Amino acid sequence: MDSTTIRVDRDTHSRLLEMSSETGDSLTETVRQAAEALRRLRFGLRVQEEYAALRTDPEAWADYLAEAESSDVADGID
Repeated sequence: MDSTTIRVDRDTHSRLLEMSSETGDSLTETVRQAAEALRRLRFGLRVQEEYAALRTDPEAWADYLAEAESSDVADGID
């Protein structure tokens, strides 16, 4: 794996070390997991914002719900 160096303040470094020692993961793995968690969090927040914006338009929201219902999987589970 290719690697590089990043700079973090001492408090952040201490938190990362603490998290890595709790799991037994390397510091590199802990940073990777933290970056992935932040990416997922930001994605989820964007989705929430987009749904909130969609809900402000009753016609667009009704269209979305109708489309979502028509594309449900026909697995027999309600």
